Order: sequence, then structure tokens, then C-alpha cells
Amino acid sequence: MPRIKSPALLVAESGADREGHGLRRTMGLFQLVCFGVGAIVGTGIFVGLSDSVAQAGPAVVLSFVLAAITCVFTAFAFAELAGAIPVSGSSYSFAYASLGETTAFLVGWCLLLEYGVSVSAVAVGWSQYVNELLESLTGGQLPAALSAGPGDGGVVNLPAVLVIAMAAVLLVRGVRESARATAAMAVLKLAILVAFCAIGLSAFRDGNLTPFSPAGLGGIGAGTTAAFFSYIGFDAITTAGEEAKNPRRDVPVAILVCMGLVTLLYCAVALAATGAVGGDEVAGRPAALSYVVDRVTGSSVGGGIIAFGAVVAIASVVLAVMYGQTRILLSMARDGLVPRVFEKVSPRTATPVAGTLIVAVVFALPAAFASLDAVMNLCTIGTLAVMAVVNIAVIALRRREPHLARTFRVPLFPLVPLLGVGFCLYLMYETGWTTWLQFGLFLAAGLALYALYGRRASRLTRVTRDADATAAEPQPV
Repeated sequence: MPRIKSPALLVAESGADREGHGLRRTMGLFQLVCFGVGAIVGTGIFVGLSDSVAQAGPAVVLSFVLAAITCVFTAFAFAELAGAIPVSGSSYSFAYASLGETTAFLVGWCLLLEYGVSVSAVAVGWSQYVNELLESLTGGQLPAALSAGPGDGGVVNLPAVLVIAMAAVLLVRGVRESARATAAMAVLKLAILVAFCAIGLSAFRDGNLTPFSPAGLGGIGAGTTAAFFSYIGFDAITTAGEEAKNPRRDVPVAILVCMGLVTLLYCAVALAATGAVGGDEVAGRPAALSYVVDRVTGSSVGGGIIAFGAVVAIASVVLAVMYGQTRILLSMARDGLVPRVFEKVSPRTATPVAGTLIVAVVFALPAAFASLDAVMNLCTIGTLAVMAVVNIAVIALRRREPHLARTFRVPLFPLVPLLGVGFCLYLMYETGWTTWLQFGLFLAAGLALYALYGRRASRLTRVTRDADATAAEPQPV
């Protein structure tokens, strides 16, 4: 039988670590929506758009829609589970309450991959736009040796390390300060992307969309897999379950609002970019949005503004996703599946200071020295696997806990979560057999780690052991 921790027990144990210093509920609906936008909108659209266009051409708009449909199905599942189990663990906790400890540990293992690779990749993308901004302002760039890792022709990527360090400082200071910074950055980058759409659409030409799908359905499918990376991070909203003022109501609403807003924005940006200069000029081009604005306006000023928006946008992704990772590790440490250092919360700032600093160092190392292109598909397949598990968790929890209070219910149940699983499996298939092999090895390493450490250190194991010891004691006659 799976070792399951009930939703009631998860909620009862949340909000404080064993030293008694709890997280504080300071985030309202607006902050949660901004936090979600901050976690989603960043490298995927500012840097990754050119990769998606290279696969699908102007039909990248359809790729974004298909990726959004996959995420929307899962967003419904996240919304139901977040309203029923308002804790920090996100999909890890949802799997623990419905499918058992082993699955939950592997979900947490995949989340470490998802958040770690995405933060490191986002930080590398931030470095590219910092150089773009510097060139716009001063006509020069940082030396290649200090703005790229050895795999990309440099020595160390200092800007990537800097943005992770700045995010860590904000997170350590407190969630209120982090939420305010994220909200300000989210509003700014939305305004800049809307301005980009206005500029791009002003130069829109029908002929630039021809041929619309040069690689056919296969190109659209491959573009969908690439575009999916642009949506990674929306699940980070559920990690705020213990710091939201009204998590059962606000977290589900924030998830759905973010997905709708971001999908409309992505489609508009893709259409404006390809319609203004053509898919061939966007495909594979670094800092593609700045290039489009420079071409349309005939000046580098507009491109500099876009570069500034990208610098802000990508920094907010680093901040929001690092926040999510620290809260997931906090929940796993509370359950005994990772070392206890991750659950210790500062009584002064109400943040997991030590855990945040460890996460920052671990994320900064690959950002500084590694080329992450080889593991991007691995990150994507891991994220899709987690999303498939969340859809299955909704079905399992409906059967296991039919009377659990739910502030939101997945519509057209069980069709919607089953479609969510199907779309996730389709995009996982599109990543290719090499990625599947890497993912199998990654899961095997996670299972070994769980068997050697997690299962033995689990609080459920200790509780069971203590109960068995008590039962074995001779009872007084």
C-alpha cells in the first residue's frame, strides 16, 4: 500500500517548523497574480521565442496555443488541489496526499530539476539581455570571458551569478519585500510587452506570415515542445499556500487568471514579431524582440527599452522560481525526506534563510559555468511528468477523499484531467528518445536516493517505528 499523508495532516503540520517559527500570511490576490506573472513571463518569450519560431515558423502562434491548452488542463487540476490543500509543497504535497510518499519524492526530485534548470537557464538569458542593454546605452558589452561559461566561449557568467544573488538577498529579507518587488517588475514587463505588440503590429504585413507552417504539423509539434518552456513556473503560485492571506480562494483564482493573461500575451507577441519582420528573421536570433523593434523603428532606442524590460522580466522569474523551490524543499524537510536545514525558518524574517542560500549556490554554479542546452529537454520532460501526476492526483483524491472541502472543482471531471494527462504524454513523446533515456536515468537516481535516505528519514517511518515499538512493549496486567 502507498504511504499516504492525509490532506488534514498536511494542513495541520503546515505553517510552522518544529522550532515554532512559522511563515506569515502576507500575500493577497493581486500579489499572487503578479507573483504568477513574475514566475512565468521571462526567458521563454524574451529569449526562447526565436527557438520556437525556428521550429514552427509563423505557426508558432498555434504552438503557443497548444502549449497553453496543455497547461490550462493542468491549471484546473492545480486550482482544485490548491484550494483543498493550501500548503507550501505544491505538486509534491498533492502527490503525497493522493498517490503516496514514493511518488511524492520523485515529484519533488523532478521539481528540483525543473526549477534548478529553469532558474539557471533564465539567469544565462538575463546575461544576454544585460549585454544588449549595455550596448544600447554605452555602445559596449561585458567581456565574453565574464559574460559566458566555458561551454559558450567564456570563463564565468558573472551577470547570471549576480541576478541569482540579488534574488536570494530579497528572498532572505522577507516575503512581503519579495512580493512587492515581484509585483512592480510584473507590471513593468507587461507594459513593455504590450508596447512591443503595438510597435510590431504597426508594421504587420500579411506576406510575412507566408509560408505559415513551413515544417507542417511536425514543426508545430516541435514548436509546442519549445514553447512549453515559456509556461514553466505557473505552478509556483501554489507554493505560496502558507503565505497567502486566503489561500483556498485566492490561489485557484490567481492560477487561472495568470494562465489566461499570459496565453493572450504570448500569442500577441508571437504574431507581432513574425508579422513585422517574418519568421526567418526571428528564428534563432538572440534578443529577438529588441531586434524586431530596432528594425521597425529604425533606431536602437526602442530595442534598448525592450532589453531593459527583459532584464527586469527575467530577474522577476529568478526571484519567483527560487521562492517556489525553497518552499517545496521546506515541505519536504518537514516530512523528513530532505535534510532538516531546509525547514528552519528565521523568527525575524519568517523566511527559510539557510535553505534559500543553499538553493542560490546550487543554482548559481551551473549558471556560471555550464552550457544548459543539453538538459533543456530534460527539464521539459520532467515538468510534463509532474503535470501529468497532478492530473492523476485530482482523480485519485476525488476517489480517496470525496468529502474533502474544495473551493474549486475541475470542470467536466474526469474528462479534463484525463485530457491533461494525454496532452502531457504527447509533448513528452515529442522530446525524443534521447531525452526519455536521460529522464529514465534521472528517475532511477531519484529512486536510489529515496531508498538510501528519504524512506529511512521520513517522519512517517519514524511514526510507524515508534508505534510498533509501543505495541511491542509488555502491557500491564
